[in-house]
Amino acid sequence: MTVTVAVDAMGGDHGPEVTVPAALTALQREPDLDLILFDREQDIQVQLDVLANPEPDRLSLVNATQIVGMDELPAQALRGKKNSSMRVATNLVKSGNADACVSAGNTGALMATSRFVLKTLPGIDRPAIVSALPSLRGHIHMLDLGANVDSPPELLLQFAVMGSILVKYVEDKPDPSIGLLNIGVEDIKGNEIVKRAAELMRQSNLNYKGFVEGDAIYTGDVDVIVCDGFDGNVALKTSEGLAQMITHFMREEYRRNLLTRLAGLISLPVMKSLRKRVDHRRYNGATLVGLRGTVIKSHGSADVLAFRHAILEAVTEVKHKVPKHISEELTDMMKAAVT
Repeated sequence: MTVTVAVDAMGGDHGPEVTVPAALTALQREPDLDLILFDREQDIQVQLDVLANPEPDRLSLVNATQIVGMDELPAQALRGKKNSSMRVATNLVKSGNADACVSAGNTGALMATSRFVLKTLPGIDRPAIVSALPSLRGHIHMLDLGANVDSPPELLLQFAVMGSILVKYVEDKPDPSIGLLNIGVEDIKGNEIVKRAAELMRQSNLNYKGFVEGDAIYTGDVDVIVCDGFDGNVALKTSEGLAQMITHFMREEYRRNLLTRLAGLISLPVMKSLRKRVDHRRYNGATLVGLRGTVIKSHGSADVLAFRHAILEAVTEVKHKVPKHISEELTDMMKAAVT
């Protein structure tokens, strides 16, 4: 199965300096991948000339005359940037000429554009941002990570359903376990929103395990953690900052004197393995789940390795037909509720 991914090559903090080499390494990694890069063609071509594109038949360039700024208001980008690299890449998914879109650009603009162009699936009020995060048991999936800062109970239930279906098919887990992020595991803890959301989840056919605290993100007690977008984004950025701080401290300690440098040299294989396990770049690529198409949001500061992972995440979700499965299972759930 060949997967065609439209890449907003101008998005993010670094633009083509990262997106183009990431695209080329993704092509080398995934033989069933074709890429369409959207940007000012001269910017991409400069990078391709430097890197010597090894897969010219599987990569095409499309000119986009506008760029969405990282600090641009979503409404402004939606109305005034109809020929931006972000917009034309999303349009290609709608037309069926691409199977997915990947962008490291302005998150709010990408969400607004994707929702306007692709629309949400039947039964979904708002899309959510979901991503895998490393844990003691491998990884967990968490949503929402920032798309919706105020989420009523009914929306949290929708997040739980979408997260469960995504993990079911991508991870091949027939009945993923769901936890609702809260300030305690007891039923009396939390505000009225999470209490009502918990009641709705208990009444559903989800494998709902109850409230979980923040440490469950790392212990991996459940497969999916559901939360409001405000809390999810804070938790995500805290996790990334913590990993960077620990890495920085360890480097400082190993460089402190000759003895610690020697210890560092001896333990280098262990440290490389540890760094790989907690490297947030290897989990880059969050899904805008709930849309009538696959859209992947890369971290704005992503490097080549991280952006490549975002592209490969798009390939994985297209091959597992995530939007189709969400639509089908939501339809079945709604029919069951009526009967």
